[in-house]
Amino acid sequence: MRLTSLPLFAVLLAGCASTPGADSSAAIPVDLIVYGDHVLTMAEVGLIPDGAVAIDDGRIVAVDRATTINRKYRAARTIAGDNKVVLPGLVNGHTHAAMSLLRGIADDLALIDWLENYIFPAEVALVDADFVRVGTELACWEMIRGGTTAFVDMYYFPESVARAVEQCGLRAVIAPTVIDQRSPDASDGVQSLEVARQFAEQWQGRNPRITPCVGAHAIYSLPQQALERVRDVAAEYGTPVCIHLSESNYEVQFARDNYQSSSTELLEKIGLFDNHVIGAHVVWPSDTDIATLARQQAGVIHNPTSNMKIASGVAPIPAMLAAGVPVGLGTDGAASNNDLDMWEEIRLAAFLHKVSQMDPTVLPAMTVLEMATWRGADAIGLGGEIGRLKAGMAADLIQVDLDDLTLFPVYDIASHLAYVTDEHDVTTVIVEGRVLMQDREVLTIDESRLRREAAGFAGRIRDRLFPQ
Repeated sequence: MRLTSLPLFAVLLAGCASTPGADSSAAIPVDLIVYGDHVLTMAEVGLIPDGAVAIDDGRIVAVDRATTINRKYRAARTIAGDNKVVLPGLVNGHTHAAMSLLRGIADDLALIDWLENYIFPAEVALVDADFVRVGTELACWEMIRGGTTAFVDMYYFPESVARAVEQCGLRAVIAPTVIDQRSPDASDGVQSLEVARQFAEQWQGRNPRITPCVGAHAIYSLPQQALERVRDVAAEYGTPVCIHLSESNYEVQFARDNYQSSSTELLEKIGLFDNHVIGAHVVWPSDTDIATLARQQAGVIHNPTSNMKIASGVAPIPAMLAAGVPVGLGTDGAASNNDLDMWEEIRLAAFLHKVSQMDPTVLPAMTVLEMATWRGADAIGLGGEIGRLKAGMAADLIQVDLDDLTLFPVYDIASHLAYVTDEHDVTTVIVEGRVLMQDREVLTIDESRLRREAAGFAGRIRDRLFPQ
């Protein structure tokens, strides 16, 4: 059900503020209650004024008015919600987390030039398991700080990614990159697919916060036979497939020249959509491609900042949404963005499509918030677990502070979240009931240690890429 934006005066009419603390000997014990002057559930009930979320054993037990929650439940721990909005954590549907260590090494370049002449050589020269561990932690700190609770990562040394995610407490779909060339953790496509297969075998069902995936880099970097092997490995282990899809005009022409079809038509022809596919970018689909993506319920991840920076083009997101394609948002990696701020993606997604279509009604505030929460969760295959605040769902949620004068006055919660809020307004981040950040302090990553380790890698990168 699509939510509509609710102005603040309607919220105020609903009743006076309630405060946490009511208790009863008959109340049900729970681990945590999180309060908010506004609880935006992104589910059927919409916006709850003076609300609360009761959490136990990592799951949401109830979402309701604070008075009702206080009457029914008593918590071992509470988090106050004065002048705060509680909403589902943001879903970053496409990134390359460890590339945070490569932020700013090569800017203002076309995609293929950027990849082949800068990024691929730098990765082969510099990236190892420890690089990935530190780079992923750096990205996780940034994502936690900005209210992202789940992300899809396509990179190398997946064991290092998984260990970093386990430690910091985020939720991740981890896709080892399969590419038919020498890469940091493989000599060719056959070996990189074996890395992905082993990771799926070792991590399937091992941690509920970690979903193994197979990351097919793109149709221009993997021949058809390799894509078919990706299909088979994903089917064997029941994993999704991530792929850069219809990202550039170069790829469109490559598909025509080599397959006499579009990228999407090729994937359908070989049965890749028999697995859940998460397509990143999808800037240049045809109308037929859009219909196929909708029919196959393939997830599409819109990356407005990266697409604009590399001048890949403007993806037809309104058309895909209208066709029923599950569409989420992503930042891409920090080497092509250059940050992991999902609030920026929310705002730019709305503005980009309004101006490109010369229609201010396109992608309204609530729609882009949906893309960052439940639509994004659906797109990456986790819609049954995250993206909405409702009983039975995983307890992945955030608090956003409305105290800053840049957010004053407040008339419409959805408008402020989409068009004003940035990462610095997030105060609390919770994943599976675990508090990862409170009062703007990240609790699960040692910032001083991380800064030292990242500085060490930065020195090595400078020495290798920018010698004096």
